[in-house]
Amino acid sequence: MIFDISSVITWILFLALFPMAFIWLRRAYRIFIKKDYSEVALKRGEAPPDPAKWAPATGIVNLLAGGTALVTIIGVLLYPATGISTVFKDYRNWSAVAGVTIWFKVFADYIVSRQAHPFIIKKKDQPGKEKG
Repeated sequence: MIFDISSVITWILFLALFPMAFIWLRRAYRIFIKKDYSEVALKRGEAPPDPAKWAPATGIVNLLAGGTALVTIIGVLLYPATGISTVFKDYRNWSAVAGVTIWFKVFADYIVSRQAHPFIIKKKDQPGKEKG
């Protein structure tokens, strides 16, 4: 195996899947099992007015992303260990699954957090009118 920049980036991506899968599955566990809504749909570190309403959406996003990352890890490790030909045999396949999973998680969290924090339009005071 030749150590070049491509193989280093490959290893970084593969090793980064471990903590990502752990954190995402732990968040899903906290949301669904422990009913801890402290990390649900945060926008600038603030929770939405009703985090319990948005907990299922956030939990499902974390469960899908963590599960996909875990299946990718197992698939990549399973091929050299057993020789079973899987989808994750080729670098292009498993790196594509990992990349799409990461981007899916980023966009889905962004969408849920923006839906949980509605944009409120404040009316400006009209000049010449008295408050009273």
